[in-house]
Amino acid sequence: MDKLYGDIDLHANNSVVVVLNEQDQVVSQKRISNELTPMLAHLAPFQSQLEGLIVESTYNWDWLVDGLIEAGYCVHLANPAAMQQYAGLKHTNDHPDARWWAHLLRLGLLPTGYIYPKEERTVRDLLRKRSQLVRQKTANLLSIQNLLTRNTGQALRSNQIKQVPPATVSELIALPEHALALQCTVAVMRHLAEQITLIERAVHARVKLRPAFQSLLPVPGIGLTLALTIMLETGEIGRFPTVGQFASYCRCVGSTKLSNGKRKGQGNTKNGNKYLAGAFVEAAHFAMRYEPQIRQFYQRKQAKTNVFVALKAVAHKLARACYYIMRDAGPFDVTRAFV
Repeated sequence: MDKLYGDIDLHANNSVVVVLNEQDQVVSQKRISNELTPMLAHLAPFQSQLEGLIVESTYNWDWLVDGLIEAGYCVHLANPAAMQQYAGLKHTNDHPDARWWAHLLRLGLLPTGYIYPKEERTVRDLLRKRSQLVRQKTANLLSIQNLLTRNTGQALRSNQIKQVPPATVSELIALPEHALALQCTVAVMRHLAEQITLIERAVHARVKLRPAFQSLLPVPGIGLTLALTIMLETGEIGRFPTVGQFASYCRCVGSTKLSNGKRKGQGNTKNGNKYLAGAFVEAAHFAMRYEPQIRQFYQRKQAKTNVFVALKAVAHKLARACYYIMRDAGPFDVTRAFV
């Protein structure tokens, strides 16, 4: 029996399913709605011959990959960012795209992504919701500081704003319109804080740190919630052979294209995991607050560059240190991490 290779070009509401044989001849090619039952029914006649089935790593791959794996298929999650595009074609669409990916699978050249275990993915998604709420809370806090500074000249710190009793919020500003805006923003910020706490409690009750990640807890700026975030977003640390690859995945590495020492453009700066990047930036904020040596490193960087570059430099240092901690289960040494 001939070996077959399949690709599913997944879109928002439909998918193009292509099956090739070992001679790159199309055995089957069909557009199917995004429903698991008709998808499995279409693939069933080829299942015993299929060496592998590709699904592109798009935003909506979870349901399809989980269903195919449960049905017994060998599924590969393709990484489009690492894909070398074919050349020489004047017209392309979904069908040749799918055939090209199946062709790469047959040759063993397909760049693949990581299929995160389904049982922990739901908790990871809950922590991603927490990350979103934290950003919204920070945006509201900055809005409050901006409103007060513009209209009163006061520059209240975040802790001062958080400690203002709800009944006296309107007293911080004179005009009633500004007072109402302030009350509404403070109310939203405090409600977000309540929801963040609710999510954190639920996560702590559902998942525990694995032994390889226990050593993250002594790292400045990283508490239990951020340690769980790093664990669930990283997955198996062994899939990153070098510290540079892990730092790149955390979006801590610049993306530039140089030729003869001259800038020739910029690469894809969004390559990597934005949630892991956010976790290390959040850890950097706390680390600078409580660890003098890290704060001094940040201040030296800030004097030479700017606030954002300096903050990212701290996040980069933390990411590199955490890589070795997770890989080797060693202790955190601030003097080695921040020199």
